[in-house]
Order: sequence, then structure tokens, then C-alpha cells
Amino acid sequence: MKALISNDDGITASGILAAKKAVENLCDTCVIAPETQQSGIGHALTLYEPLRVNKYTLKDGSFGYGVSGTPTDAVTIGLFQLLDEKPDIMISGINTGFNLGQAELTTSGTLGAAIEAASFGIPTIAISQEVIRDDIKFENGEIEIDFDFAGKMLNKISKIVLKKGLPEGIDLLNVNIPENPVNEEFEVVKLGKRMYTPIMHKRLDPRGKPYYWIGGEPYDSDVPGSDGYELRKAHKTTVTPLKIDLTSDMTLLKEWLK
Repeated sequence: MKALISNDDGITASGILAAKKAVENLCDTCVIAPETQQSGIGHALTLYEPLRVNKYTLKDGSFGYGVSGTPTDAVTIGLFQLLDEKPDIMISGINTGFNLGQAELTTSGTLGAAIEAASFGIPTIAISQEVIRDDIKFENGEIEIDFDFAGKMLNKISKIVLKKGLPEGIDLLNVNIPENPVNEEFEVVKLGKRMYTPIMHKRLDPRGKPYYWIGGEPYDSDVPGSDGYELRKAHKTTVTPLKIDLTSDMTLLKEWLK
């Protein structure tokens, strides 16, 4: 069996090596990821410039492939150029920082890579770890984070996916690991409303012209049973089943159009 492992933090990120380590006793692994930090780029595909692939020696001495593009580019090149056959599982992460809620789900590069793999029928896990320090969320390369618990939980759920596949109607799993977990169980949850409440910072450049930074504070109004509440307030490892088909109720629309 084989796992394709990617992310949006870059080929040299600590989290992707932790994901590889977590499942290498279950299957062969192939690491293919963006060369640089790509957080927040969502499901973007590079169409207006060429892509290059470079071989990297990872910290554990193994090899991976860095792609000069987005997480979706990396997965696409992996599936259609670098791998000889479709992998049995795809893992995106371990991301530095959680990926929660409905509003920001499609802005996440971690989920972007996962959605691309899942769209080809590959059982897929996106996994992210909560961190309190904002300054390390968007770093390139190695960071000082303990991924041991996240690795243990990833191994646990990957073992189930490799054995059973995903249930009918579920394309991928969105897993979030709390910084201070209360147990080693998975809490099955729905998506909350948001991951962040947007905050816009307006500033002036040296010539007096305005520019903007998009920031945010963690959204704090989710209810019990949602991913944001159970992860951030109950400190539980959450797993949300996702499907790619975003089609809503067509009957309601037909009635509305009359």
C-alpha cells in the first residue's frame, strides 16, 4: 500500500515529516509538496507559468519532491507524473494551526490539496494541529512543535481508512488536533460557522497611500458539537466528514423559481 503525503506549509516543514513518520509503518510513503509556504491559497492551480519539480533530502534522510507551485499543483503532478499508480490514501498535513469552520474551509491550502486528491476517488485525510503562537503559523521549514500526539492520532485513523476505506458519501476527513488534548478519542463534529472573525488593518505607506493587511481573531461563537467549540474549548481531537459535492436542495430552488 502507498500513501501520498502533501501539505501547504512546504516540503521542508516539520509537520509533513511528522505525517510521514506517523504512517510509514502502515504503508510506503511518497512526499510531494510545494517548495514554499502556501497557507491560505486554497484550491488554486497554476496556469500562467511553468512548474518545476526538485528532489529534496528530508531531515530523516529520505527523499521527497518539491513543486514550485501550489498544494493543488503538487498533488496533481504527483498523481499524473511522479507516481506509477494511484495511492491507497492521501494525507495533507500535519498543518501548523487548525483548519475549522465553513467560511474558511476553501481558503485552506491544506484542504485544497486534500480536495484535489479526494476528487479522484482517493481516501483522504486533512490533518491540522492547533498552535497558540501566531508567529509560527506561516513559517517556512523546521519549527519547534511536538507532533507526537498528532502523529499517534493520524496513525490510528489512517489504519482504519486503509482497512475499510471511507464510508459511502464521504470524500475526505478533516481532522484537528488540540494543543492540550484531554484524551485519545476522536470527536465526530460538524463544521462551525467560521475559523476567524476578519480584522482589516489599514495603514499608510511612506507616500501617504493606504494599504491593507487582512488579519483576524479566532471566532468565538460556535456551539457544542461544532469543530471550533470541541477543539478549542473542550480540547478534543475533532474529525469532520466532508463531501466535495456542494449542490444544495434542487427541489427548493425549482419551487423558488416558479
